[in-house]
Order: sequence, then structure tokens, then C-alpha cells
Amino acid sequence: MAKEPKDMENIEVDEAETKVEETTEEEAQEATENAEETEEAPKKKKKEKKDKKDEQIEELTDRVKRQLAEFENFRNRSEKEKAAMFDMGARTIIEKILPVIDNFERGLASKPDSEEAKAFADGMEMVYKQLLTNLTEAGMEQIEAVDKEFNPDLHNAVMQVEAEDKESGTVAAELQKGYTYHGTVVRHSMVSVVS
Repeated sequence: MAKEPKDMENIEVDEAETKVEETTEEEAQEATENAEETEEAPKKKKKEKKDKKDEQIEELTDRVKRQLAEFENFRNRSEKEKAAMFDMGARTIIEKILPVIDNFERGLASKPDSEEAKAFADGMEMVYKQLLTNLTEAGMEQIEAVDKEFNPDLHNAVMQVEAEDKESGTVAAELQKGYTYHGTVVRHSMVSVVS
């Protein structure tokens, strides 16, 4: 029995050594894990910072692209509106000039007898031709009507006539000339149509 206490002591010492060994192994493992975590922590922070920076860069890049697209759309829309306003203004001017052209045509239809009046009429005819040339260059065109099929988009029928030599539905005579500006009708031709 006296041996028992010594053995007991040995067992206790062995257990204490085992505990110390286990503790040191655990501490070593924890220290290793802590060291790895310590090394990974700056890497994670750097990645997080890079990710945040990348996100900010992508967001700002996207915002800039959107702003550029909006500006391009605004510029295109402004150009279209400007062109439409120009066309509307040009049409308005043409509408106001058409009665002057009609008066030129009526005046030139009656030829004067005297030499002085003839010289004046020739001068007026040159002015009339120049006016028509400039309007044609600007985009105005005369609507062809006589002997063409009646088209309600281009012609305004004010009377019907009978004619044996022409088909029904064709324009017999033009009472007032019609004009278009870049393909849109400014004034319809006033015509008589064969019934």
C-alpha cells in the first residue's frame, strides 16, 4: 500500500504532463490559426477595399456613360426640333410668297403693246424666274396637275367638267397652282376634274 501513493503521484504527474502537452499543442494550433488569421485579415481588408473601390469605379463609370447617353439624346432631339422649326418657318414664308407669285403670273399673262411696257414686262419676268429658282433651290416644287389622275392629297377639286377626249377622274384644268415644300403640301392645286 505504500506503493500506491507513489504510483498515484506518478499517474498524477503523467496526467499533468499530458495536459501540459495537450495545452501546448492546442496553444500552438491556436497560435498558428491566429497567425494565419492575422495574415489573412490584411488581405481581406485589402480585398474589401479593392472591392469597394471597384464598385465605386463601376458605379461612377456607369453614371458617366448614362450622362453621356442622355446628353447625346438631348443633342439629337434639339437638332430635330431645330430642323422642324426651320421647316415650319420656311413653309410659313412660302405660304406668304405664293400670292405674290400668283400676281406675277397674272401680270405676265397679259402682254403689253408698247415697247416701254414690254421692256418693263421682260424685267418683271426675270424677277419672277429668279424668285421661282430661289424657292426651288430651297425645296419648293410645283405640283403637276393637268392631265394627271386626281389625287386628293395634292389636288383640290372645285368643279367637274365633261370631256370626251380625257378619262374620268383626270384633271382637266388647273385654276391655281399648288406647291410642296420637301414633299409636304404647302398649297393644294385648285383643279377642275373630268366627270
